[in-house]
This record gives sequence, C-alpha cells and structure tokens, in this order.
Amino acid sequence: MERWRFLTNHARVLLRIAQDPGARLRDIAAALDITERSAYGILTDLTTAGFVIKEKDGRRNRYQIQAHRPFAEPASQAPAIGDVLAVLLGSEPEHSPASSSPASSSPAAPYAKVRPSGPAARSN
Repeated sequence: MERWRFLTNHARVLLRIAQDPGARLRDIAAALDITERSAYGILTDLTTAGFVIKEKDGRRNRYQIQAHRPFAEPASQAPAIGDVLAVLLGSEPEHSPASSSPASSSPAAPYAKVRPSGPAARSN
C-alpha cells in the first residue's frame, strides 16, 4: 500500500527548521525519512523563494525562517508562514514589529484555540 502524508515535504522541512534552526542537512533528511539530495533541493527551493535564509555558522549552516512572509497561495488574506507554523507546532504566533495588530486578529488566531479531540484528548 502506498504511504502518503498530510503535509508536503516542503512543509515538513519548514517544521523541522522551526524546531531546530541549526539542524544539519543530514539530520533533516533522516528525521523526515527523505534523501539528503531531496532535503537539499527542498531547502534550495525554500531559500530561493525567500522563505528561509541560510547563514554560515563556522563550518555549519543555520537556517532562519522568514515568519513574516505570506504564503504564495492565491488567497485574499494569506496568513504568514509564522502563523501557520505556530498552529502546526502548537505555539503562539510571533508577530513582526511591522505588524501592529494584536494576536487575536491574526489569520491563525481562530485555529490556535482548537482543542484535540478523540480518545487521547478525553483522558486528560
């Protein structure tokens, strides 16, 4: 049976970088069960599109997600990448200094209050 995932590998790489900005390419690939070549290609895509900045830190790279960048989706009010990552990671969205609106008006704000459902949620 073919295995599929809800999130694309690009989204999974972004999540991994959000969790560990100093992760090595090899570690990202291993954590996501993809090849290093695929991880490199995805990071190149994300860097070229301006979603991630790659900085040298000695012999290693550190990655910085440009959380203020909106998704390139054709939506009237596309949320910023940081807002979507915050929802997926279960944390509060960070707003850039340029954003003067409160967190409650963020496009991700309605989703931040969603509680898990199912048997695991009922055991608490």
